[in-house]
Amino acid sequence: MSSSGASNITQWVKPGDKSGEFKRQTSAFRDWISNEPGAKFPAEKGRYHLYVSYACPWAHRTLIARKLKGLEDYISYSVVHWHMGEKGWRFPTPEDTDAEGENVIPDPLHEGFTHLRDLYFSVDKDYAARFTVPVLYDKVAQTIVSNESSEILRMLGNVFDAQLPETGNDSGKKLDLYPEPLRKDIDEVGEWTYDLINNGVYKSGFATTQEAYERNVVRLFEALDRVEKHLAEGKGPFYFGDRLTETDIRLFVTLIRFDPVYVQHFKCNLRDIRSGYPATHRWMRNLYWNHAAFRDTTNFLHIKAHYTKSHTQINPPSITPVGPLPNILPLDEEVPAVAAKN
Repeated sequence: MSSSGASNITQWVKPGDKSGEFKRQTSAFRDWISNEPGAKFPAEKGRYHLYVSYACPWAHRTLIARKLKGLEDYISYSVVHWHMGEKGWRFPTPEDTDAEGENVIPDPLHEGFTHLRDLYFSVDKDYAARFTVPVLYDKVAQTIVSNESSEILRMLGNVFDAQLPETGNDSGKKLDLYPEPLRKDIDEVGEWTYDLINNGVYKSGFATTQEAYERNVVRLFEALDRVEKHLAEGKGPFYFGDRLTETDIRLFVTLIRFDPVYVQHFKCNLRDIRSGYPATHRWMRNLYWNHAAFRDTTNFLHIKAHYTKSHTQINPPSITPVGPLPNILPLDEEVPAVAAKN
């Protein structure tokens, strides 16, 4: 990567782009783990490693799927430090005491690598795009399989099913995150929720013109209204009734960050989730409190510190707001304004 490219890692809107619009890059590595004979990346237990950030919603998707599917013994993982500087994500050091969490460790596969960019350059010395998480890495071939979160999520949903145990209450084999009868609906919902919600918070927060901000924040809340209407009219507890699907995962990772970060940091403040979207709030809390895969992979310390201390163009003093408290409400508790209505 050129020195000019490296220095621009924290510029979220390209200099000179008068539209003020944040435009997300296309992922560079798009291979797949496969069960096909002779596959380039075969579905071998223990062969692959996930590099993730607890702060990043895109990486969070893959951690949830890994745990839901019972793939802890199939795919290892490690977590970068929450801070993103001019060189991108960095690996924590043994001296770091401000980034608590499971597997927040130096790169376990490459001694001497200090940043995630080192991993990218080890695979492609001319790599010239962002050094994003998640990264699905092949420890045998020593290369990156994919850095596209939606495709990693889809992979983890079924590629190891043939090796998973048939029985047991925790058997991930029983869980189909992309069931055939719902695939058309999942794809349709995924298209507009990605554009307007998952990416919409970034397009609002990173906008560099008033017009770009207002356009995107209005569209974001129109989409949240659409989710709220669907959940209020549905039979729950999941987006598609009684079936937990990848739609729940994809929405959860943005909405669990909404009140703690996006409301204030990205100026997504028309409403918050806890007081403005009762059905969505109930759905989100059900996933968090009743399903360990969602709760155990959510690290609010990393989430709040990353956004508020890494995005210095938005928050120059790098001050992290204390609230809202708590980061997520218990199932049986509401904010006073909502409780007063009930």
